[in-house]
Amino acid sequence: EASGRARCDIARDAQIHKDALRRVLAGERSASLGEALRILAASGVAPHAHLLLFLVSSGDHAIAWLQSDLAQFFEDFSGELPSALERVLGNQVHDVKPRWAKGTAHRVARLLSDHIDELERKDALLGDVFAGVEGGHRG
Repeated sequence: EASGRARCDIARDAQIHKDALRRVLAGERSASLGEALRILAASGVAPHAHLLLFLVSSGDHAIAWLQSDLAQFFEDFSGELPSALERVLGNQVHDVKPRWAKGTAHRVARLLSDHIDELERKDALLGDVFAGVEGGHRG
């Protein structure tokens, strides 16, 4: 319902009977993993990100981030991370310790925050430059 799409359209795109979709949404029927992913995709959300978020965060973040850019970021980030680790770490990939996960997650979040701040500063600077150019042509 939050997707703005009709259930019959979601059922068709998810390749599931509309009555089966109704029962899944009502909690009367369990969806297979494939069905759940197809239903999420047909609803316009990042299916793999939501599945992963449900698994690692008890579903709280998956629900809060539903249909957001953050969910799409998380899906793309999660999909890219394994190959990025192999590419950057090379043979050191086998030296990674589980105890580093929490600190690394916080470091990545800080890095992302700094990146967003930098982009906002650049946007503001460009806005000032364009405002100055427009102001110069008017007067």
